[in-house]
Amino acid sequence: MKKMRIENGYYLLKLEDLIKENDISINKVIRDTNTDFKVLKRIMTGELVRIDIFVIARLCDYFNCSMRDIIEYVPNKK
Repeated sequence: MKKMRIENGYYLLKLEDLIKENDISINKVIRDTNTDFKVLKRIMTGELVRIDIFVIARLCDYFNCSMRDIIEYVPNKK
């Protein structure tokens, strides 16, 4: 699980862990979800500029999970 810090908190990026837990190769995920390698790599490493909700929806359908299982926002404690 990787953290991507932003001004008011951080994102937990869980896709890499989800792929490992399901014992699936990233190439299989790419083929089965019709998603570009660079897009998946950015979600896994935190090199995101924006989040494509259509990609997240395809991944949620593929892994039968919720968006929070792939990426989660955690605000700073006040």
